Amino acid sequence: MKILGIDYGRSKMGIAIAEGSLAEPMKVIRYKDTEVLSEDIKKIIEKEGIEKVVVGVSEGLMGEESKNFSLNFGKIIDIPVETFDETLSTQDAQALSREAGIGPKRRHQMEDAFAATIMLQNYLDH
Repeated sequence: MKILGIDYGRSKMGIAIAEGSLAEPMKVIRYKDTEVLSEDIKKIIEKEGIEKVVVGVSEGLMGEESKNFSLNFGKIIDIPVETFDETLSTQDAQALSREAGIGPKRRHQMEDAFAATIMLQNYLDH
């Protein structure tokens, strides 16, 4: 089963993908319009043959926004959309990418995709 992981953000989203038991970072999508964002994600779903979407949900206001995004997005696609706890995934992604020797510029550009990967991997391991 191919699963798309999303690290929700107000201006950018980290995207990760998993087929089997290993999640990989895919990309970061920067956006201003959520309708355009939804269309971009739908294109990825179609192109990659995604069968499920998992949206990371943190605590507080961002957590509520993430849940709302997942509910609204789930209404416009024909595959299951779930949420999963992503608390501290960004901090974990930063630490792991530093340990892996990824340079600061690349780390900053892909930080949200790395966070989506950690969240999706935790989902798979759960």
